[in-house]
Parts: sequence; C-alpha cells; structure tokens
Amino acid sequence: MNNSIESTDPPLSESVPTSANPIPDHARVAVLQQIGKPMAIQSYPLPRLQGSEVLVRIRCATICGSDLHSCFGRRPTPLPGVLGHEMLGQIADIGPAGAADYEGSSLQVGDRVTWSMVWSCGRCDFCRQGLRPKCLELKKFGHQTLDPANPFFGAMADYCWLPERTAIFRIPSEVPDRVVSPANCATATVAAIFRQIGECRGRSVVIQGAGMLGLVATAMAAAGGAGPVIAIDPDPRRSERTLQFGATQAINATSNVEEIQAQLQRLTDGRGADIVIELSGQPAAIELGIELLAIGGHYILAGSTFPSRAVQLSAEQIVRRWLRISGVYNYNPEDLRQALVFLAAHHQRFPFADLVSGSYPLEQVNEAFTHAENERPIRVAIVG
Repeated sequence: MNNSIESTDPPLSESVPTSANPIPDHARVAVLQQIGKPMAIQSYPLPRLQGSEVLVRIRCATICGSDLHSCFGRRPTPLPGVLGHEMLGQIADIGPAGAADYEGSSLQVGDRVTWSMVWSCGRCDFCRQGLRPKCLELKKFGHQTLDPANPFFGAMADYCWLPERTAIFRIPSEVPDRVVSPANCATATVAAIFRQIGECRGRSVVIQGAGMLGLVATAMAAAGGAGPVIAIDPDPRRSERTLQFGATQAINATSNVEEIQAQLQRLTDGRGADIVIELSGQPAAIELGIELLAIGGHYILAGSTFPSRAVQLSAEQIVRRWLRISGVYNYNPEDLRQALVFLAAHHQRFPFADLVSGSYPLEQVNEAFTHAENERPIRVAIVG
C-alpha cells in the first residue's frame, strides 16, 4: 500500500478528457450499506447531464471526522449512501446550457474546482436570511440516501455530479490538492465562525479542540492578529502541533479545571478570554469554556455535531457577565470563498500540507477508513 500523498497533484493536463482519455460509460462508488460492514465498490452508469449540471472527476477526497462518526455508527446517516464531502476535482463534462462558477465566470472542462458541500436553493426563507445550511430544499454531498439512478453525490467515488445551482469555485493554482481538499468542510466552517466573530485583532482567543477545525481556527486567529491565541486539547501531540499554526500557548485539557483557569488568567492579565471557540463537541469542554470567558465574552460552538449528554450551564452567569453564545453549523458559499482566499494567502505560512498523512486509492477505501478510525491522523486522503 502506498501511503504517500505526493500523487494527489498530477499535472492538470493528465485529467482533461480527450479522445485518448474519454469519459467512461460507468464509474465506481463506495457504498455504505450497513453500519459496521465494509463499504462495497459498485459500478453505475454516469449521468447524462442536463441544463447547467457539471460532472467532476474526483482528484482528492479527505476523510472528515463526521465521515468516521457516520461510518462507525456514532451519528445517524442515510443508508445506503456514499460518504465523503471534503473533495475537489477537475471538470470532466458540462451540461448543454454551460455552467458558471459562484462568481459568474464560465466554467470549462479541465478546470480544477471545489464546491459547497451544502447545496441550497438560494430562494427560500432560510436562504434569504443567510442560513443556507438550513435551506428548505437542502442537499448535502456525502449525506444523502443513494439514488441508484444517479449515485454520484459523495466524495468516495470516481466522479461527482453537481446539480444546477451548486456553488462551484475555481481553486487557486498555487494551492495543492492536499491543502484544498478539507476546505469545503473544515476550512469553510471555520471561516463561518470568524464571520460570526468579526474583528479579532488584539482580542484573546481560546480554541477548544486541536483537530482539523481547531488547527484552522488557530491559524485564522493568528493571521487575523488575535492575541494571545490559546489552544486546549487532551492529546499532547495535537496540542504541540497548534504552536505551528500560530498558537501562543497550548494547554493540556486533562489538567484540572482550576489549573486551566489559572493558566488562562495568567495569559490574559486576569481578564479571561474575549472569544472561546468550541470544536470538540464534548459537554465537559463546553461547561469549561463558559467559565473561561471574560466579561462580555463570545462563545462559539461548532463541534457538537453528534449526540451527547445535556450541558449544564449557569444562566445567571451568562446574564451577569453579559456573555454571548452562538452556534455555527456548516456555512454559506461566501465562507467557502473566504476559505480559499485564506489558504491561497497562508498555506505556506502554516503547514496545512502536512496534515494529510496518507493516501489510498478508491479500491482501498475501507483500509483508509480503518486507518483513520484507529490511528486518528488529522486527515487521510482518497486519491484518483
């Protein structure tokens, strides 16, 4: 098995369909049919495109933590289904009406693109309120029940079908596949978090959880001029890694609450944190995070995407200390745009490329998921 990630960035010309490299009649998808059972590689006819639909050949798809939760039964998922929503690829075909990216520029066969994992109509009440992840016609790549008539709606496949009104973005040429692949989940979600926060320059930021989202949040806070930027995680290796992404201090989450609070008070001149971003989803972490806030502080929760026990909070303290609590789940297309802008500007400053620690071909998708579940690297890639 080749676990090198270097193969994820072939020259663009290798992927452009030509008479010598035509689009096949059939392609493969990895179907999750039952929790606890291996995914089955199945072949289906590729769709005939209508209107402005787009067909993308997957170049790189990374396994998100939510994919693992779905695959191993820790969160509900439609079955049978095709997992995967962190992905990018090259346009293989475009419907007869032509297609444009989210900026309105015409797309061409061969363009390297990513797209919002959240498909939204853009017209319903929720979309008009800026809550496109709650669209009344919502579809989510990698989260739908398999449609045998067109199963290409997830990343664990050779191709992905993009319906009309998908928010598609060209990828800056200087940003490698392995850096961009998590953008349409982790990086865009963090961009949505910072859109909620607003200006963070000179403000103290605590980030709870040092997985992919936590590392991105650390980098965005540092790049935005926040300070100090403090990361909290129970894994010493992950905590240490945050220092490479702009954290000024890493705190071990297994320390007792009083010790964590004392460290934070020292680091913030006795004020507490202006902003706390919670990305672990653990109830105990949430209860701690509220205690770490300064008066007038802002608490943003984005990690609670799986069932857990109820959280105990003091409403009196929230009121007396003028605290603000926000929830962020997924993102709007503009957040994906900002994620790509951020990666283009900062992917060489922060070692995002190192976070994808292995690559597997589609036929070894079960080995990839097992490795990701057992070893818990930040990301593993399926490459085409």
